[in-house]
Formats: sequence, C-alpha cells, structure tokens
Amino acid sequence: MEQSKTLLIVAHAPSDNTRRLRDAAVAGARDPAIEGVEVVVKPPLETVPEDVLAAQAVLLGTTENLGYMSGALKDFFDRCYYPCLEQTQGLPYALYIRAGHDGTGTRRGVETIVTGLRWRAVREPLVCRGAFEESFVEECRELGLLMAAGLDAGVF
Repeated sequence: MEQSKTLLIVAHAPSDNTRRLRDAAVAGARDPAIEGVEVVVKPPLETVPEDVLAAQAVLLGTTENLGYMSGALKDFFDRCYYPCLEQTQGLPYALYIRAGHDGTGTRRGVETIVTGLRWRAVREPLVCRGAFEESFVEECRELGLLMAAGLDAGVF
C-alpha cells in the first residue's frame, strides 16, 4: 500500500471570519475524493520544525497585520527557518492572505522568507482583500482542494 502524503496547514485564525477561511481550506483538503493525503492543521504558534519536515506540502494562511504577515506566522518562520532550511528545499506551498487593505506587504514578507527556504509556490497567493465576502470561503476551500489533490496526484 502506498504511504499517504501529508499536507500541513499552518493558519493564523484569530477571528470568526478567519476561522471560516481556515476551516474551508481544511474541508477542501479533506475532500472525500482525495484518499492519499493526511491533512494536519496547526496554528502557527504550535507548529514546530518537525511538523514541516514531516510534510510533503504546506498551505499557509495569515492575516494582514500592519501591512505585514501576522506575528504568529512570523514566529513560526523564526522558529522553523534554520531547522528546515536544508531539508525542505523545493517544498510545494501555497498562501492565502486575509487582507483588510491590499495584502502587498504581507505577500512580500512571506515570499521573501519562502524564497530563502527555496520552497516552491504552486500558484499565486490568494489575497482576500477588503471587506469580508462569502466568496473568500469558497476560494479557500478550492485552494485546500487544489493542494491536497495536487499532492495526491503527484503533481507536486
């Protein structure tokens, strides 16, 4: 039997709406049609380097805080960067941002770090801009599905 692959979802979700986005991404990733992927969901402050090292792909979720990623996601990177640097090069990842403004600084901050890690983006970041819209929930569900399906199919 083929060993299952692990998708790690590291999402900062401090509000009801951001929890809805995280939960939608998780629901998409756990779609019943995908059988070969284990989905591990952790808040950034509880994620350790071993979680990243055990994953074959990562989905990152963050709020836009003062034009940057959340402090919690930054803390995750601070703790995991060097322990993961040599062993996770080429790791497929995707990013969603809940941005009250435009998300530019947040995207730039995350992309700077993952470029240093040499992780590989599987698509452009999903930026949920402005006032909360119900469409954000479906977009995050589709992103979770994309990550799990691509991992399951060996696309990345």
